[in-house]
Amino acid sequence: MKLGAILLAWFGYFALHSLLAAARFKGWIGNRWPRFMPRYRIVFNATAAVTLLPVLWLVYGGESIWLWQWKGSWAWIANGLALAAIVCLFASARIYDMDEFLGLRQLREHGNDFSQTFTISTLHRFVRHPWYCIGLVLIWTRDMTEPLLISALAITAYLFIGSKFEEWKLIDSYGERYRGYMAAVPGLVPLPWKCLTAEEAKTLMDSPDLR
Repeated sequence: MKLGAILLAWFGYFALHSLLAAARFKGWIGNRWPRFMPRYRIVFNATAAVTLLPVLWLVYGGESIWLWQWKGSWAWIANGLALAAIVCLFASARIYDMDEFLGLRQLREHGNDFSQTFTISTLHRFVRHPWYCIGLVLIWTRDMTEPLLISALAITAYLFIGSKFEEWKLIDSYGERYRGYMAAVPGLVPLPWKCLTAEEAKTLMDSPDLR
């Protein structure tokens, strides 16, 4: 019963998150309350944080039996990967406009969506979705109970599906240039033999958008 409730809670959370992030829904809100739109991103983030709390309460509330725990050298490997992921997370903050991500820039400049250029950072040369990859590393390097395993599987599925929807929008924005990027770089899991050199990334960034 508890595992079913956890799965349902994650499904509800993902459905709400997807609805609020959808361009059609944001357009609907913008048409009716245009003066609200500079606040949309910050309200979206606050809603995502607050609605996550009851899901986490279900996952971590009460006692659960460990399915597995990393021990010995495996613990060192798991924690080392998690630490590396955290370092990459903080380092990657320089890649993105964090003020825009948090909604502060929109609030400050009374804007909604800002135009973005096609940029391939160092991390993006190895994986198309660095933050999703970092999230997966942090999830799967933890000790697992049944609630945590259900959560890990649900989050992994959502990140995989969400990355596909996100890339449809990126193809719409950048056309064949992004298709070429997709062919050269893996989506969620880095592969040593499939990446871009700095020169190849620059060439791709400088190429025109073709549709």
